[in-house]
Amino acid sequence: MSTKRVLVAYGTKHGATAGIAEQIGKTLREDGLDAVVLPADDVHDVRAYDAVVLGGSLYAGHWSTKAKHCAERNADSLRHRPVWMFSSGPLDRSAEEHDIPPVSAVAREMQLIGAREHMTFGGSITAHTPGFLAKVLTRQGKGGDFRNPERIQNWAHHISAELVAA
Repeated sequence: MSTKRVLVAYGTKHGATAGIAEQIGKTLREDGLDAVVLPADDVHDVRAYDAVVLGGSLYAGHWSTKAKHCAERNADSLRHRPVWMFSSGPLDRSAEEHDIPPVSAVAREMQLIGAREHMTFGGSITAHTPGFLAKVLTRQGKGGDFRNPERIQNWAHHISAELVAA
């Protein structure tokens, strides 16, 4: 039996979502899968992969257009393989306290491609995040890194278990 190939694609604005995608890819590899992590803009054909994890950042309730376009560009192929989706964005611990349903754009993409499930992870805005809004939020004490590595790893292990069982 050959090792399953998994694509972890992400749409990010300032890198926090890329960090989540990298952690998912690392965990999948530790679980024995062949995981490749790529920016969503670089994904033009998913047929070489047995499964896909697609994530995007959330800004003001809107999902990354890079991730959205990746899903739409590859919709026909994505419908024929297992797909999981994630979002990153809440700038607090709410994603750890309760399940946050996908925003409407993500729910539409999930339906379009037949995604199995969606997970929302906390986001990150720190003093190193570029942009005016990031600077304002951090000065107001509203910034921080709310990504939970253990929660990300647990979800990636869950994906691995489903793929190995299939």
